[in-house]
Amino acid sequence: MIYAYAVDFRVASYNVENLFDLKYEGNEYKEYIPNTAYGWNRKAYNIKLRNIAKVIKEIDADIIALQEVESRDALHDLRRHLNYRYFLISDKKDSSIQNAILSKYKISYSQELPIQKRGYRNILEVHIKIQYKTLILFINHWKSKAGAESGRIISARVLKKRLDNLNKKSEFILLGDFNSNYNEFKTFKKKRRLNDTDGITGINHILKTVKNGKIVTWDIFKSQNSRELLYNLWLDVGKKERWSHIYHSNRGSLDNMIISKTLANNRDIEYKKNSFNHFSPDWLFYRRTINRWQISRKQPRRHLLKGYSDHLPIYADFSSR
Repeated sequence: MIYAYAVDFRVASYNVENLFDLKYEGNEYKEYIPNTAYGWNRKAYNIKLRNIAKVIKEIDADIIALQEVESRDALHDLRRHLNYRYFLISDKKDSSIQNAILSKYKISYSQELPIQKRGYRNILEVHIKIQYKTLILFINHWKSKAGAESGRIISARVLKKRLDNLNKKSEFILLGDFNSNYNEFKTFKKKRRLNDTDGITGINHILKTVKNGKIVTWDIFKSQNSRELLYNLWLDVGKKERWSHIYHSNRGSLDNMIISKTLANNRDIEYKKNSFNHFSPDWLFYRRTINRWQISRKQPRRHLLKGYSDHLPIYADFSSR
């Protein structure tokens, strides 16, 4: 079937920060073991579900990738507050939290790209049908910066191997929490704790968002014939706005959305230039920082039944022609 009209749609990504269900499975973080002194109980769970659902409703995305969802049950319970027909979640047994997706468009295929190391999260590959075209999403949640860059390179190499095996006409987005800045090759260089790779980064060097030591700009992206080069959508906003996370007062772009050249060639599915941004209404902030889900610092530590996540969502608009 050939469609005579274009369909505009929005893709988003959101690390929802520890959306655990109320079943005890043994992999939970101690604060989220249900019905203990920490107060992770039915009341807390329902408030967290409503708060996260409020954010997702306001973004108004047709497709949203999620990180830090514990289980299919948690995803189901979140979905009950929302209007998404299709959904998926990864299932790595030794991971406390998973990658997931909610979509208003049909999911035609999915698989997990396994990261064969304990405690690492699998990458969730999802094929979505929009009109008669296929958009491929790779949902990521790489190892945190509690560890060095070599840990994130493990995930980057698994992802790159899969990208190299795709049909050259494939249209894809890499998105999620990479625990890496869009310009990680610059920001981590002088940090010995992170730089155990002689300056090589997963997000920039392995995924080819830099070329000859320089970030791949839109002009480079459009002018180069190489389909290996990828474009990080953070470059579509001003430098001061390139952040989605705050750690010790430092802003970082840990959440990323990276597109293939086929999404910028004026054919089939197309990225709508300059539509990317973080979602940042005033109510997602408290005292100049992100209004994350609150757990008391004083003993005994308890869930305070307010807040959202320690990440801001990111989003971008696309058109299927």
